Formats: sequence, C-alpha cells, structure tokens
Amino acid sequence: MKEGTAIRVVIVDDEKPARDLLREYLTDEAGIEVQGECENGFEAVKKIGELAPDLIFLDVQMPKLNGFEVLELLTPRPLVIFCTAYDEFALKAFDVHAVDYLLKPFSRERLRDALTRVVAKRGGAPETPLPAELAATARTPGRFVERILVKDGSRVQVIPVERLDYLEAQDDYVAVHSEGKSWLKSGSLAEVGLGLDPDRFIRVHRSYVLNLSRLARLELYAKDSRVAILTDGRELPISRAGYARLKALL
Repeated sequence: MKEGTAIRVVIVDDEKPARDLLREYLTDEAGIEVQGECENGFEAVKKIGELAPDLIFLDVQMPKLNGFEVLELLTPRPLVIFCTAYDEFALKAFDVHAVDYLLKPFSRERLRDALTRVVAKRGGAPETPLPAELAATARTPGRFVERILVKDGSRVQVIPVERLDYLEAQDDYVAVHSEGKSWLKSGSLAEVGLGLDPDRFIRVHRSYVLNLSRLARLELYAKDSRVAILTDGRELPISRAGYARLKALL
C-alpha cells in the first residue's frame, strides 16, 4: 500500500443491509475505493485472493466460515477491521491483540476513527495477529477447535477434528492427515494445533500431534525409545516428553 494511493476495500458480511450501509458510509470517505462485496466466507477467500485489497471489513459471525477462519485462509493477509455484534469474548480478543473492530451498529464517526488508524498503519504497520490466536482468545472457556481448514488451490478443505489422524510438521508447513488423505497447511505445528482439545490431541514428538483415538498401542523401539502404532498400522515416533504426556492420559 503506497502513501497517497486510494485504500482498496472489500466488504465481507452475510447480511445485505449491513453491506449496503457500510458501502454508503465508505462512499462518503475520501481516498477509499470499494472493490467488491462478499456474502459468505468461501466467496471472500476467493475474491480477496483475486483482488488483493489493502483492507477488508470482515464480519465475525457468519455461517459456513466465520471471520477468523476467513482470515486464516488468506495469504498474504490484508489489513482488517472486524465488524461484530456484541460478544464479550470476541471483544476481549480484539482488545488483547489491539485489532481494529467496529461494534454493530456503528456510526460514521466510529468508522472514520477506524479508518484513521488504518491510514496510520500504511507502509509498515505491525501485521494482524495470527487468526488462530485471535480465535483462541475469543472462544468461550471450555470450547475447542471443531475443524481444521486447508486451502487446496481454489478449494477449501474442511476437516472435522474427529476425522483427524495426526498433524506432522514439514518445514514451514504442517501435513494434516485424515482418513488416508493428506493436505499441507502453512504454519507451525503449534499454530495449526492451537485450540485443539489437549485431552484428545497430544504432541507426542516435536514433529507430531496425535489424535488419541487413533492410537492402537505403544511399542518399545529401543532403550527409552517408543513408537505409536496407529489403528491403520502407521507408526509415529514418540519422544520422552511425548511419552510422559501420553502416560498422564492413558
């Protein structure tokens, strides 16, 4: 985003009246170019990838994909202003991570304040925090991730966590293994595994997170060295720390 150029914007909200009102407000703001609108998360991932806007206004509560999930699938990520109805945990997430957000219903003046902060960030602002961190902070205590999303070309693979076999670190990616298939997702093992139920998904090795329900048995491989035998026969190495975590749960 260069100084002096218009800020290119995409609006993402599943409610048309909300999109219309935001577009009306933005039309009155100098230096703003609304490139497009999206009514659901899947459409947003595709269109934002094609248009590469500078800024997105992103609704949090949407069917199919919520705002955090949309942001997770975007590479690179534009600046974002979240739009949300009142939700104490979502607001806590934004406050903790100092993310710009608009609490619905909002006024022109509040929108203008948010845009002012965006302009101040142009050309070298801190990046938006990891979507997984935002989502984790926003979740109600006791709730865990229910699915993992992987962008596969122009498609989005939605993998329910109960179908997950294990996660495997591979350089700058994580291989998501499920029911005999694998997909690569960018990020570290800690990032991709953030929010999984720690009683069900165990980091058994620096490179592996295992779905405990897929464990058939443990076998001694060498002195103080073990392997996990999965229900489908695959073998995963177990570190000493990983074995200690398993022992605590088995």
